[in-house]
Amino acid sequence: MKTVGFIVNPVAGMGGAVGLKGTDGPEILERAIALGAVPKAKERAISVLRGLIDLNGVRWITCPGPMGEEAFLSLGMDFEVLGGDFAIPTTGRDTAFAIEKMIEMNVDLLSFVGGDGTARDVASVIGDRIPVVGIPGGVKLHSAVFAKTPLKAGEILERYIRGRIDDFRLAEVMDIDEKAFRDGRLSASLYGYMRVPVSPEGMQSKKSGRHRESSSFRLKELACYVASSMDEDVIYLLGSGSTVKGLSDYLGIDGTLLGVDAVIGGRMIGKDMTEEEIRKAIEATSLRVAMILSPIGGQGFLLGRGNQQLSPDIVRSVGKEGISVIATPEKMEALFGKPLLVDTGDRELDEDLKGFVSVIVGDSRELIWPLE
Repeated sequence: MKTVGFIVNPVAGMGGAVGLKGTDGPEILERAIALGAVPKAKERAISVLRGLIDLNGVRWITCPGPMGEEAFLSLGMDFEVLGGDFAIPTTGRDTAFAIEKMIEMNVDLLSFVGGDGTARDVASVIGDRIPVVGIPGGVKLHSAVFAKTPLKAGEILERYIRGRIDDFRLAEVMDIDEKAFRDGRLSASLYGYMRVPVSPEGMQSKKSGRHRESSSFRLKELACYVASSMDEDVIYLLGSGSTVKGLSDYLGIDGTLLGVDAVIGGRMIGKDMTEEEIRKAIEATSLRVAMILSPIGGQGFLLGRGNQQLSPDIVRSVGKEGISVIATPEKMEALFGKPLLVDTGDRELDEDLKGFVSVIVGDSRELIWPLE
């Protein structure tokens, strides 16, 4: 019998769709709610647990209300709830308190829904004492303690509970300065390590920075070619990251490094847009809408990491054929043959996007790459 702790950060990911780059701190959470953000962490928890409903040989321990209990109740699963006072809305202190209680109850593994901020809270208490499986639910997901998708997290948990995983490794807990992130500057720091199951196909890698040696000539060549290929009568949604920012710079517009912008005919018509702003822009035009995205260095994610503004319905309206993928050759080489990834939060859409995509890597040069 395995004892597994399960914690949900109810506010994880709420800042993504409204362009706030995270929800660490009560003031930012209030801003996110004021901008219309809605909780999505419970849905992520349910998507993991749904595949584990009939699994025997496990004792689930979770937290009251939105920190886990609600997800288990919605699926009719057996579980135990921690006692104690938990704040509403919950804070990092509640996470720390829950972990201490779970350690006292001798949990074998801890699974949590959240982002890098939640991972920091977990690491500050648990260190490398107990293995963890992070379920991606936050905006910031630079750490290597997260599964690639909730579905992958469920598969890893099932294999662990069935006794098919007994090998673990230390994985980095990374986080960024949210204020700098909102100002368009990426400043990441290492905050520690936690033990995770060895599962290259299921666990993500930590994010890597751009390859400086290629950031001049290679990036300019790529930007020049992509810009020359852009249609004057198409609205382009430009994704986040230094590669797409290189395209913005070439176009002579003040693009957002860590957000989503909209351009047409070389002019910016929307900067650092929220999900709702993007949706309204699409609904208000009769023009074709396309996306230009670049995978996250070292991880390979195209959707679902740092661009949650591009929600499933927006991606569907653009269509797979309307998504252009760009990257320098060095960025693709750094993936070591690993596939590109999507984690939109909509399993059906993720399945529709799978297959092979063309990645533009330079002037008239493309790679055909698998996407999972």
